[in-house]
Amino acid sequence: MPRADLLLAIDHGTQSARAILFDREGNTVARSKVPIQPYVSAQPGWAEQDGEVYWQAVCAACQALWAEPGDLRSRVCAVALTTQRGTILALDDRGTPLRPAITWLDQREATQLPPMGGAWPLLFSAIGMGATMDYFRRQAECNWIAGHEPKLWEATRKLALLSGFLTLRLTDRFADSVGCAVGYLPFNYKRLAWCGAREWQWRALAVRPDQLPTLHKPGERIGEISPSAALATGIPAGLPLIAAAADKACEVLGSGCLEPDVGCISYGTTATINVANRRYVEPVPFLPPYPAAVPDAYNTEVQIFRGFWMVEWFKGQFGFEEVARARDAGHPPERLFDEMIRDIPAGSMGLTLQPYWTPGIRLPGREAKGAIIGFGDVHTRAHVYRAILEGLAYGLREGAERVQRRTGVPIERLRVSGGGSQSDEAMQITADVFNLPAERPHTFETSALGAAMAAAVGSGLHSDFPTAVARMTRVGRTFAPRPEAARTYDALYRGVYQRMYGRLRPLYQAIRDVTGYPA
Repeated sequence: MPRADLLLAIDHGTQSARAILFDREGNTVARSKVPIQPYVSAQPGWAEQDGEVYWQAVCAACQALWAEPGDLRSRVCAVALTTQRGTILALDDRGTPLRPAITWLDQREATQLPPMGGAWPLLFSAIGMGATMDYFRRQAECNWIAGHEPKLWEATRKLALLSGFLTLRLTDRFADSVGCAVGYLPFNYKRLAWCGAREWQWRALAVRPDQLPTLHKPGERIGEISPSAALATGIPAGLPLIAAAADKACEVLGSGCLEPDVGCISYGTTATINVANRRYVEPVPFLPPYPAAVPDAYNTEVQIFRGFWMVEWFKGQFGFEEVARARDAGHPPERLFDEMIRDIPAGSMGLTLQPYWTPGIRLPGREAKGAIIGFGDVHTRAHVYRAILEGLAYGLREGAERVQRRTGVPIERLRVSGGGSQSDEAMQITADVFNLPAERPHTFETSALGAAMAAAVGSGLHSDFPTAVARMTRVGRTFAPRPEAARTYDALYRGVYQRMYGRLRPLYQAIRDVTGYPA
């Protein structure tokens, strides 16, 4: 009988569900992918998805693995799950969704909020956080459901993140990982646990303690694959499901980042830069770091909400020719976009982009909008594409500098993952903008690899997380900064990009006042 030495990582992102088998060295043994529609929108700004779509995609992705040559199923020793962050489902007592999931892309706001009571509103106003608190309460999905669908909220027995919903389907246990607890929930990010009874979050949010799952640290055993889940997915019943973390946290771990001197960039739908830390360090005062995929640790993160989504935006608005040619040739259109910008000099002949296509919370604020300045008659759509990549790198560099000031630890090199990391041009631009080596991990599936590493530790295949990092991660290719390009980017970053938001902010506010957008 073959030895059980493979790790199954289920990675459910915004656009697909993937099931990937890794060996103990971090090599991919088999992989399957099932695309899904990211969301449906019943009203402008809404982004919802049927919970069954998520579950059926997991089932299909897993079943496709077992069709691969060899008896792979018998070699699996543990399973781990990682998912998109902030997608919420309201469930009945049996775990059946009562309404479509509200995804992290949803832009609705709760308008019917009960008063918090007590001294909390005065306290938050006194420290200048009144507006931030109001934003938190309006954005909370539980508050929207409670205010706008009160009868459905009364029937809600369980409030689950996507990770908790899929864990329930896999194990029949209402549980989740501490590393997945990212969203508008009563979670104490410093203690890495649900809030205590006297904390303000219970007054700000409609959710009750009995509606929330039991939390487990990354690497702990959550439960076992149930007989019904085994029938649906083909995963052997009784295999342990090990707690991992949300996708960005797993990317940090899967990229091999355990210390704050390595900046982990993710070029996904949302672009982020993270540093791993054992200390609780807020990237901006009162905005917490997120739970890491390592127990009792944090990821200090800065994000650009519309990250490599901007590449999709460019493709849809300006890239028809390349998309058609790539489809006919059978390769990704990004390859043609890379060729298109290869001979454009660093700095895009002065074209500079600020990637605020979606407003922020504090930095940038709610009034923020995207901007491109510096147009001349030399500029083409190729320059716009390159300016997008440069603008994202500028934004992440600004975030990295903020994080370094907060941690007191300089970032000495970068690990870059996510779909955008497969672009050589994006990697080189990142190295040049930061003037740091940009390392591409040996696999771009770093989120799934991070989950598999948690499974390796939880199942005893590796003794601890540092050992798993040493054995299962490595650098595939390093992009060194080019001195002349780095000097150009540094001058544009300091002299132009860093000044744009301050100069344009009054205009953004005026646009908001006149048009009502963004709300």
